[in-house]
Amino acid sequence: MKKYYVVGLVLVLMCAVGLIAYGMYLNRTGEQRITERMEQRAIPLQGERAKFRSIHPTFVLDTINFYSEDMADAVALIDGRLTEMYVNKNSKVSQGEILFTLQNEDIPLKVQQAESSIARAEAQLANAKSSFARYKRLIEKDATSQEKYEEAQMQYLAAEAALKEAIIVRDQYLTQEGRQQIPAPIDGEVLILYRQIGAYVQAGTPIALIGNFQRLYFSMPLEDRFAQHVRLGESFELNFRNSDAMRKAYDTEFAAGNMGSAQNFPVTIREITPPLNEAAAMRKVVWEVDNRVGILEPQTYSGVTLRVSTPHRALTVPLSAVAGQDRSAVFVVKDDNTLERRAVKVGTDDGMYIEITAGLRENEMVVTSATTGLDSGMKVDVASNDGMK
Repeated sequence: MKKYYVVGLVLVLMCAVGLIAYGMYLNRTGEQRITERMEQRAIPLQGERAKFRSIHPTFVLDTINFYSEDMADAVALIDGRLTEMYVNKNSKVSQGEILFTLQNEDIPLKVQQAESSIARAEAQLANAKSSFARYKRLIEKDATSQEKYEEAQMQYLAAEAALKEAIIVRDQYLTQEGRQQIPAPIDGEVLILYRQIGAYVQAGTPIALIGNFQRLYFSMPLEDRFAQHVRLGESFELNFRNSDAMRKAYDTEFAAGNMGSAQNFPVTIREITPPLNEAAAMRKVVWEVDNRVGILEPQTYSGVTLRVSTPHRALTVPLSAVAGQDRSAVFVVKDDNTLERRAVKVGTDDGMYIEITAGLRENEMVVTSATTGLDSGMKVDVASNDGMK
């Protein structure tokens, strides 16, 4: 009985060992198959070939600050009370056009006093002239002394000077009288009325702000790699992605309909500092905006797109192909359908395609779908967006 027990135990142990060995064999075989399948598995991706394209370089700006070179205050040059106003807010005015009249009650009295002083000076001059002429005749006949002749001459010259001085004083008061009318300092539009009829103002007080917004300007620094794509006088189109950004700071009237986000503004480059022929990492570029439609005003706007009108031909890839915040790499699909992460140098872009200045050749395939988690050596199955294999 004991013999059968031992034989049975041995058989059980042999079966257990066999089962364990078979399980280990299946496990190892399964792992090998999984590894082989993982190695053979290709990740499905989208891609596109690098091509030479004509793009319109585009700059996307978070904010932009417009300023005008033609804004000036109409200023009172004498003290007085405003009695007439010939314009309203948004009125179009020309330089020299009378905007306001103020009254200084002292000026008419001073003009009258000056006229009286002139009359007295003229009478005194006439007497002095007559006396001098008489003494001149007497001195020629040796009938008077040289001392009296010279005294008459000095009185005559003093009377002449007194008349000239009286005339100058009168003219000064007449000038002040003319300053009771306040003209427009420049061509433009009335933006702000600081004072109303009846207000008393002192000399030097601004009465109204006049602005001419047909030409506005803005400036911004550009890296040299972007600045090299622009030239003095080159044309651009400026557009606001957010039409709500085109608000009015001075509440001026529109000279043309506001098309909102569809409104484009012609822009030209006015200044590049330092010039492009001088070495520099950064350059200041000043743009001039054609605002004859009267929509924009000197203030800060947000959500601006600046597009070069002249096309630029360059080797490009879709913007989605460049990886990293600094856009310094792409994933290239090699002939064996594996990936290569490659460093590249980029230039300008138009919002869809970006210029590649180094690191890539024409017709090389790059990944355009999500690049997160990708790495060199991965096997991929790329579907080309341009229909090329």
